[in-house]
This record gives sequence, C-alpha cells and structure tokens, in this order.
Amino acid sequence: MISKKDALDYHSEGRAGKIEVVPTKPALTARDLSLAYTPGVAEPCREIYRHPDDVFRYTARSNLVAVVTNGTAVLGLGNIGALASKPVMEGKGVLFKRFAGIDVFDLELDTDDPDKVIEVCKLLEPTFGGINLEDIRAPDCFYIEEKLIEALDIPVFHDDQHGTAIISAAAFLNALELTNRNIETCKVVFAGAGAAGVACAELYLKLGVKRENMLMTDSRGVIYTGRTDGMNPYKERLAIETEARTLEDALRGADVFVGVSSAGLVTKSMVRSMADQPLIFAMANPDPEVTPADVRDVRDDAIMATGRSDYPNQVNNVLGFPFIFRAALDVRARTINSEMKMAAVHALADLAKQGEQGLPDEVRLAYPGERFEFGPNYIIPKPFDPRVLIYEASAVAQAAMETGVARIQLDIEEYRHQLERYRGHTRHVLRTVLNKAKSQQRKRVVFPEGDEERVLRAIEIVREEDLAEPVLLGNERGIADRARELGIDLGGVSVIDPRTSERSAYYRRELLQMRRHKGVTVPDAERLIASRSYFGVMMVRLGDAHGLVTGLTKSYPESIRPSLELIGVAEGGERAAGVSLVIQNERVLFFADTSINVAPDAETLAEIAGLAASTAEWLGYEPTVAVLSFSNYGSYRGEESRRLAEAVQIARRRWPDLKIDGEMQADLALDPAKRSSRFPFSEIEDAANVLVFPNLQAAHIGLRLMDAAADASVVGPIMMGMKSPVNSLQPTASVEDIVNMTAITVLQAQKEY
Repeated sequence: MISKKDALDYHSEGRAGKIEVVPTKPALTARDLSLAYTPGVAEPCREIYRHPDDVFRYTARSNLVAVVTNGTAVLGLGNIGALASKPVMEGKGVLFKRFAGIDVFDLELDTDDPDKVIEVCKLLEPTFGGINLEDIRAPDCFYIEEKLIEALDIPVFHDDQHGTAIISAAAFLNALELTNRNIETCKVVFAGAGAAGVACAELYLKLGVKRENMLMTDSRGVIYTGRTDGMNPYKERLAIETEARTLEDALRGADVFVGVSSAGLVTKSMVRSMADQPLIFAMANPDPEVTPADVRDVRDDAIMATGRSDYPNQVNNVLGFPFIFRAALDVRARTINSEMKMAAVHALADLAKQGEQGLPDEVRLAYPGERFEFGPNYIIPKPFDPRVLIYEASAVAQAAMETGVARIQLDIEEYRHQLERYRGHTRHVLRTVLNKAKSQQRKRVVFPEGDEERVLRAIEIVREEDLAEPVLLGNERGIADRARELGIDLGGVSVIDPRTSERSAYYRRELLQMRRHKGVTVPDAERLIASRSYFGVMMVRLGDAHGLVTGLTKSYPESIRPSLELIGVAEGGERAAGVSLVIQNERVLFFADTSINVAPDAETLAEIAGLAASTAEWLGYEPTVAVLSFSNYGSYRGEESRRLAEAVQIARRRWPDLKIDGEMQADLALDPAKRSSRFPFSEIEDAANVLVFPNLQAAHIGLRLMDAAADASVVGPIMMGMKSPVNSLQPTASVEDIVNMTAITVLQAQKEY
C-alpha cells in the first residue's frame, strides 16, 4: 500500500518532479555549441524552410508529443485546475517514454474555455508530432478533439476517451469468444456517460453491437429517447426507446456491464439478475463499481475486468496510447483514424490469445504466481508485457498506411524489428542475432536439461522464431507431462532419454575409446553416457546435433567440463575462451576471457584477444582491442606489465591487421580523446570495443559490475575456439538468455566449425 508520505517523497526527493530535458548531441566544446546553435543551426533552418517535411529529419518533432490538459477532470480528483494537474501530466510523459520511447512536453493550460484550448494547440502545431489530450471534462473534450482533428495535420488523441474504449474492447472481443456469444445479439449496459463511457459505446457499436441492444446510464439513470435533463449532443446520439429508467432495470438480463462511473454502483442483486456467464467490466478507479469478491458471492460464471492491478484483467490505458502514438509518429500520420484504433483492439485481443507462448520472464516476475493462459482470468495482456509494443504499433502503422493517412510507407516486417530498439538497445542487438540465425538452414541444437521449465518455455520461442530444430534430453513422459502442465505444445520436438536411447551403446564405445588413456573405465563410460551432459556432448561430437546449450542445473565449471574433454579446441587453435557481450544504451563491448582461463600467460592472452576480436567481427562489429591493466604502456615496470605488453606484440605478429594496443587503463581504452592527449603514439584511434582482461578474476569482477551497476545487459559467455558449438549458461539464466544463446549457437554452427 502506498502511503501519502511515499508519494510525496517520490515526487520531491532529489530533483523535483519526474522528468528532465537531456541533449541528444554532444555539447561539450565550443565547436559543439556552434553546431548546436549559432552559426551551425542556420543550415537545418534553411533546409526546413525549403522542404517543410525535413523538420522530421533535423529536429525532435518526429518523436515529440504534447500532453495537453486544462485540469478540469483529473483522475478521480475532478476539476482541480491546471496547476494541480501537472504531476499527472508529468507522469503521462514518463509512461510515453518508458513504454514507447516517446518524448513529451506537458502543457497545463489555465483556462476552462474549450475554444482557448483549441487555439493554443493550433498555434503549437509546428512544435509537435502529435497531441495527447488528457483529463479534460466532458462534453468539452469531445468538442476540443473534433475541432483539432479537423484543423491540424498531426495526430490528436484524447486518451480518456479512446484508451479505455480500445483496451476494454479487446477484452470484450475475447470474453465474447470464451462465452460463445454473438456480438449482434448480446445486450450491453454502460454506466457513465462521460468521455470514456461515450467512447466505449461508440467503439462497441463499430465492433458490431446493435444499437437496440445497448443501454447507457449516467448519474440521473437511463439515457432514453425524450429525456431532457442532463443531456448533451453526445448523449443524445446514444439514447434509445426503452422502458428502463434505472441501472437496476437496465442490468436485468444483460449480457455485458461496462462501468466507467463510480465505486459501489452495482449491487449483488443486480449482478444476480444478469444473464448467464455475464461479462462485468467494472473499471471505475480507484475502486470498481462492484468488486470481484462481491460478484463471486452471488455467481461463479462471470468474467470480470477492472481498472486495478490487484485483480485479473486490468484495463489499463498504458496498453494503448504509447503504442498508438509510436506507430502514428513512425509513419508520420496526419490523424489517428477509426481503422487505426480498431487495429489496436484486434492486436491486443490477438496477443492475449498467445497466452504463455513467448511470454518474457520480466512479465512473470512482475506478476509472481499468476498464470497467463487465455481464459476468464486472462483476456487482455498485462501492462508490462513488452510484446504489446511489437504487436500493437505494427498493426496501427499498417492500418495508417492502408487508409492513406501515413506520410511515409514502411516495410511492416522490418518495422517490427525496428521496434525492438524501444525495448532497449539489448533487444535491438539481439534481434539482429536472431535474424541472422534464421537466415540459413536450421540447425539441430540439443538441450540436456530438457525437463527444466525455462528450457521448455525457451523451446516454445525457438520454434515460434524458427531458430533451430531443438532436441530435449530427459525422460520422455516426464518432459511431456511437464510441458502439458505449463501449456506448452511440444509437437515436432525430439525428446531423447539417454538411458534408453539406441545410440547409447555407440556413444559409450566412442567415449571409452577417446578417454581410455585418461583413466575412464567401462563402468565409468556407462555412467557418463547415462548422464544427459555427456550424452548431449557426444551427440555434437558424433554429428547427431550441430550444437549444445546447457548449464542451468550445474555450476559453470561442471557444465563446461564435458565439452572441454570430448569436443576440444578447434584445429589450429590452442585454447578456448569465453567472450561476453556487454550491451549498453548505444554501445556494445566484448569482454574476454570471462569464463575459462584463470591466469593466462602472454601467449594465452594473445589467443584470447584474437578469439574475442573474431567474435566481434562475426557479430558485425569492427574490432578495436585494448589489453587492460592498472598501468599504461609500462608505467609500472614489473612482470605483470611485461606479460600484458608481450601479449599485444604476439597478437600483432599473428594478426598484422588487428587493431590492438595496450597495456592500458580501462578509461583510456574507452575514451580516445583522453588517450590521445596523454599517449599520442597509441596504435589505435577509436574507442576500444574488445576488452581483454589480465586474468579471469578481473574479467569476472568487471563483468558483474557492469551487469549490476552500469545499466548494462550481459549476454554470454559465448564459448569461442571450440571444434563444435557448445555453450554453457549461468544457472541464473532467464528464458530470454536461453533463446539468445540458442541463436548464437546456431550462428556458430552456420560458420561450419
């Protein structure tokens, strides 16, 4: 429970408020400032004057949205005015940035006059790529949005209207499917005739609800034809001929209740009077019109949705506006039309039907103990599901292009991949890896821990992405039962039990032949081949699989030992090394060696440098290598410095074209300006992206610090220098880690080790 003090401290501690403006270009030197402002800024001004659409190329307008309010209907607080609404508008900006990478200026207008709001927005059109209207009372909000859509050539969207309508409509479609209802015959009752209620009703009509089957109520009762009190043109559009006068009358026999009104409005007796398997969307905040507990007291066949995160099926507007605007900005849409809204509805509904398939670990962690199977308790995606960005934004962009409101056309598949960057640079980098892995013939990858939940969930994604042909090791019945329990379809996935496999005898003979001079006896070979670790490695060794991914149930040394014993290093190489990717916002670094060589000599360090550089090049990065130390170019005259300097010389002799230098301190490796000012003779000019550490201890400490304290994501270690692709994960690896390592293993196999 959040206390008043918690909320006030959150907003006041440190820098006041929740947002700041940060430059996106360098502004450190006099030259930088001359480029950012005068005289350099004149050039883009001239270009925009000649070609107005170039404003999207040279300014932030292409990613900038105005969140506009006059504070007349703020959350559940009512008309608290523009000034008091500012924390909410800042919060809206945080959601835009967090979920879709969109920048926001919040504009709180001190006026109750809707025409003044319209005039301000019209005057500000050159500044923004879109306008999100927020917390403006009805019916002013309808009038303001209509006039701005007519007047402006950028998207205008009143989230209080359309957000709730779009999210609840997705839930509505899925609930209809679960209860086998026909949308044309179901009776729908709305409570609340403000912005959200009217928008919900109008969208449901577009979905196919019949006008004669819809009743709307407000604080005065049913809105019926001929009613005069409390009416406005927007309510008039939704009035029908009916004898019902109260909400209780309206709900009798109703199939669906949609509430956007006030807490406690619906009684247990009203719920009892509804049709079989009623759909009850009680979305008043912070407390619903009727609680799930009260509904359960009188019937057990209802499907519920609310606006709260502590109940199933949360109707949260954050599932809509960030991604709708993301798409509108990316195609430079002139408006957000009904087809784009409908595309968002169907994208959300379709994603919920995916259930557990492809669900990221971060969603499970955000909702511990919950199941994500399509059904009465899961009819819309969770607000923190990062897949929403891909599904919804791509669908909305497609609709904008098809209906002619987009200024530019995008390849929709390429756009889906581009959207990964808003989920972080890590996802963007790894999407590139996944795409490369899918671009050639599929490879067979074996997973010794075939009964592990994380492996099974990863296999589901591997199959969906068509990354590999997975082979699971373990008891066939046990794996099948576990998959069924998790709702995972293993159709077409090979499952092999080493204890009963017809290949076991062959593997046992081969292992004995390989290891007989290493003290392995016949009983030892039988015991080893019965273990999934050794069986999996022998599959790769003898060509029955192209690669292996393991490591979830053992320590790293234990999990990698069978591979080192039975696979060995590649021909022409002398050793293997673990190379880890460290992915930051705009930078990818390669750390080596992070897993195998404890105290490498100069020759080993040179080999590690070469393997790490080849890893970077293989993944599409031009390697610049720095051998790291606490000293710079022999400033410490000791054995350690000489060992590192010798490693650099050995690497240069072996790979004359390799950009490598050292030994040097880490800050100099990453900052070429600082390096050149102190050591102008440095052999490398750019910032290093391949960092070779003096020993395993230093590498591991550096890697874990980056993982924990540097806002970086770590992938790996990737085993390099082996005869065949075998990779071991950390025991804490997530489902996403397993998928990523599978893609990397496939890429290694495509390299034809």
